[in-house]
Amino acid sequence: MYTLIKNPELRNGLVSEAPSLAVSAVTAEMIYKFHSFTAECVAFLATWFAVSYLLTVARSLLAKRAQKA
Repeated sequence: MYTLIKNPELRNGLVSEAPSLAVSAVTAEMIYKFHSFTAECVAFLATWFAVSYLLTVARSLLAKRAQKA
């Protein structure tokens, strides 16, 4: 963990993933009640992937709009 935080390139990646991680953690905590750690972990990771993908698409669309303006 220390190496991840100290590496500037990885730190930027962690910072960019923080919003999707937070949304996914809240979603998993509030919604997923499978009574199985493995099932909840897989659902959390899938949610994190989906939220991260949606945020990446949204950022790229906003960047394209900013370039056109």
